[in-house]
Amino acid sequence: MKIAAIDVFQVDLPYSGGSYLLSGGRVYNSFDATIVRITTECGFEGWGESTPFGSNYIAAHARGVRAGIAEMAAGLIGLDPRLFDRFNEQMDNLLTGHLHAKAPLDIACWDIFGKSVDMPVCDLLGGSTGNRMPVISSIYAGDPDDMRSRVQQHRHQGYRGHSVKIGASESEGGPRLDAERIKASLADAKAGEYFLVDANGGMTLEHASRLLKLLPDDLDFVLEAPCATWREHVALHRRSSVPIVFDELATDDASILQIIADEAAEGIGLKVSKNGGLTRCRRQRDIAITAGLTMSVQDTVGSDIAFAGLLHLAQTIPEKYLRCVLDVRDMVSMTTAEFDVSIVEGGVMAPREPGLGVKPDLNVLGQPVAHYE
Repeated sequence: MKIAAIDVFQVDLPYSGGSYLLSGGRVYNSFDATIVRITTECGFEGWGESTPFGSNYIAAHARGVRAGIAEMAAGLIGLDPRLFDRFNEQMDNLLTGHLHAKAPLDIACWDIFGKSVDMPVCDLLGGSTGNRMPVISSIYAGDPDDMRSRVQQHRHQGYRGHSVKIGASESEGGPRLDAERIKASLADAKAGEYFLVDANGGMTLEHASRLLKLLPDDLDFVLEAPCATWREHVALHRRSSVPIVFDELATDDASILQIIADEAAEGIGLKVSKNGGLTRCRRQRDIAITAGLTMSVQDTVGSDIAFAGLLHLAQTIPEKYLRCVLDVRDMVSMTTAEFDVSIVEGGVMAPREPGLGVKPDLNVLGQPVAHYE
């Protein structure tokens, strides 16, 4: 089996809540998605997606995804998409770094492999646990009472996890406002719920330290990506009893190994497109499990195709290590594919169809913006 063609589609995904507010004054109204179709000589099609969270979230941006694919595409034609390590090795030979550009290509290869052997991707990644996985909401930073209301709305929809965004500037209210946001969001917490308080790297070490002093000791949450740098995370972890989760700084095998060596965190946020696709994330999953780190499996943002990739990966993680999955479909108001996965009793399961189990809607995707053969 050989790759015959690579098609690239571009879709704007409007944020379902109007404006998404993040620390540092970052505001997002829409997300620029890159969707890839790989076609083999024998007619199999595989799909993948990479949708960066704007250009000022991590070192990734949407036009960079498409530029990276353009840099690699000619050197991937003719490869066997089922030989994942060799495929990723070739991508690395063609382009250093830029994992967000490599992710959709790698995911599409897994989709092809699953279809070719009539198996779902989760089984190929190690086997489904058979567990229904808890989903987590994404509660953007805002007025504390409004955040409490939005948590409640998601709770009524079946969500058992909540990612609460913080990171107010001093002029907005600083640590005191963030403390009120956390207390309000956790005010109605139920047994079995899981709360991530996520600053997306937007706080200084001083801000984070002041914030934690303002909170009651009995609030049950983990602090995700409080600061921008590795040193700040390690320093905060050493002086605080609040569990810390790495996200934006946990991007590859080496960084996860360094987290373990530095005893810098209790868990990681494993984001498929940020970390380079399913082949790399499978390895990072195993490293984390070996070290006893818990994981939330997410993506930066995305549509149905991105959700399919992260869901199949999460389905392979033992229950005691998996905290939640992010249903990115809730964040956007556009459907790019048919993907029959519903939230039932607060959880989801990967479909049992071959491959990813998605059927992209070409009426939504339109014509490819690039074609390589």
